Amino acid sequence: MKPANIEAKQLKILLTGATGFVGQEMLRQLLGAGHWIRILARDPASRRAQEAASRGGVEVVPGEITDASSLTGACNGMAGVIHLVGIISQSGRSTFENIHTQGTRNIVAAAQSAGARRFLLMSALGTRAGAVSRYHQTKWAAEQSVRASRLDYTIFRPSLIYGPRDHFVNLFATMTRFSPIVPVLGRRGARFQPVAVEAVAKAFVEALVTPEAIGKTYDLCGPDTLTLSEILDTILEVTRQKRFKVRVPAGLAWTQAALLEHVCPKLLGRAPPLNRDQLIMLGEDNLGDPAPANALFSLPQTPFREGIARYLAPAH
Repeated sequence: MKPANIEAKQLKILLTGATGFVGQEMLRQLLGAGHWIRILARDPASRRAQEAASRGGVEVVPGEITDASSLTGACNGMAGVIHLVGIISQSGRSTFENIHTQGTRNIVAAAQSAGARRFLLMSALGTRAGAVSRYHQTKWAAEQSVRASRLDYTIFRPSLIYGPRDHFVNLFATMTRFSPIVPVLGRRGARFQPVAVEAVAKAFVEALVTPEAIGKTYDLCGPDTLTLSEILDTILEVTRQKRFKVRVPAGLAWTQAALLEHVCPKLLGRAPPLNRDQLIMLGEDNLGDPAPANALFSLPQTPFREGIARYLAPAH
């Protein structure tokens, strides 16, 4: 298939997941690059959707990726789609299969039907055939749907993404403020390459106008390779706190996660803060090769400590 014409620097793009942590930074950079953005929102009246709508060059349309009929027309007139929607924990009908696998199939079909040629997918580092976790299995199925499409696709697999509104570093930073003990989960030697949200968003924005990226899959990783214990040490250094780190035995962590998976959706109507899939992933190395993406998109190489200090360091 002949690649889409991406000569123009200003494109009309449908962005899913725009109100999330990564989506907000993505929207900021897309607008900064001069693109016109349509965002898909389950609730267009929500505060974040309205904040997006108040910006110049942004249109908000209602839609839910698990409801194929709601996507009719969302891609009309668009040069491409950036698909960010994903979950890290399941609740009710918001399952990994519904959101990652079927949701991606739905938005791919809508893009093809509307003639939107460019498609950028947010996957995850560790996604592969034969993955153990359901999270990675469904992300792999989503990738395969994109590869099998007629679209000019690019797939990105980021490591742990951090930034001012992240749900990982900020969770542990909050925990250290209120507890003298910090739990350490997962395999002792498992390694990660945390990546700044600004670098992730820049990769997507640059890929829109980079023909060489079509048909490729890229790892997005920061310059530091750290264990979870070292990540916690860095958070404590930056926040100038001293806490006791306690490694949680695998059996106890597994039991707690299973209990939370059962109780939280039924009694609280929300996804559990910890699940067994997360424990599986915390037991695996989360490493990739950042060199191809760094070179092609000129991504910033921000050390983890420097990156989190921008939003966690106490004021002088």
